[in-house]
Amino acid sequence: MPDTRSTSSSSLDYDALATDIKYWARELGFSDAGITDVDLGEHEAYLASWLAAGHHGTMDYMEKHGTKRTRPAELIPGTLRIISVRMDYLPPEVETARLLGQPDKAYVSRYALGRDYHKLIRKRLDQLARKLQQAIGPFGFRAFVDSAPVMERALAMKAGHGWFGKNAMLLNPKAGSLFFLGELYTDLPLPVDRPFATEHCGSCNQCRVACPTGAIVDDKVVDARKCISYLTIELHGAIPEHFRAAMGNRVFGCDDCQLVCPFTRFTRRSNETDFTPRHALDRASLVELFNWGEEEFLEKTAGSPIRRIGYERWLRNLAVGLGNAPCSPQVISALKARQAYPSALVREHVAWALNRHRRTDMPVVFKSPMAAAQATLP
Repeated sequence: MPDTRSTSSSSLDYDALATDIKYWARELGFSDAGITDVDLGEHEAYLASWLAAGHHGTMDYMEKHGTKRTRPAELIPGTLRIISVRMDYLPPEVETARLLGQPDKAYVSRYALGRDYHKLIRKRLDQLARKLQQAIGPFGFRAFVDSAPVMERALAMKAGHGWFGKNAMLLNPKAGSLFFLGELYTDLPLPVDRPFATEHCGSCNQCRVACPTGAIVDDKVVDARKCISYLTIELHGAIPEHFRAAMGNRVFGCDDCQLVCPFTRFTRRSNETDFTPRHALDRASLVELFNWGEEEFLEKTAGSPIRRIGYERWLRNLAVGLGNAPCSPQVISALKARQAYPSALVREHVAWALNRHRRTDMPVVFKSPMAAAQATLP
């Protein structure tokens, strides 16, 4: 935490302060805010089991830092409470599920269409902390936005933002799962909010049915090694061949399990201009993006979550998409232009894609039960 001393005033009305914090958070553009304590014992056991099963794949950072991820006071000594904030991110006008039915187009996960959310939410959290300082004086705090070993969804669930769906995403009855999370660790003894008393998925199994690669291996359990988001973003090496066809045109992330969720229909459109799609990424063709040079990629992904995967993996993902696209002179020409690309990783996926198009009997494996999603999101 910053080198500040928490106020020792016994006259503070923490109930009123908690109410003010939630009001200020909404003033700053957050969709909601909640407060929880630091006890994550149940979630610590789940994480240990998930890691032991190897479901994290190559994400070694998930098992680093010991218990700091599940014991907030070990990560930031003195932490008593966590203020958890939610920010819905669906822009007002954006192509959604329809794009999955156009295999010549590139599908980029909805959260990554605009500017990187990390800086935006971190700035707002810092503003929230300053409002608190103005009201009560110095106190200990540290802001996080997916930037440290923090159990974001577990903390958000305890703070009352929602419940865990069968796809392990946090679901909110008014926002589905299309929102970002951020946390303010603090040493203030604030009153805590109640988590959702019950889960509301019932017998619904649409997320598990919709997953193109069968990554939802059990109730609330996702095997990242099978997840398209992991394969296109976290994985640094070659995408296993047996998953490539099922990827379809998904080149950065995957939203299928979220789009089919019945609660997604209640998602409110965000007014944050930073979440507005940039460079027509919500409707660009695979060929167009594959033809970007490295300088163009760096220019057009500046300030974007896409930048983190780098140009090499960008081409890798797009080559898979082109291998699944309808055969056309433009597709073949684009792939052939990269056959001698310096990266062996790119060359491998280009060769796979060209081989797909050489087969006259290439099956249609574009698995995407998106009729429900199209009814959910216009």
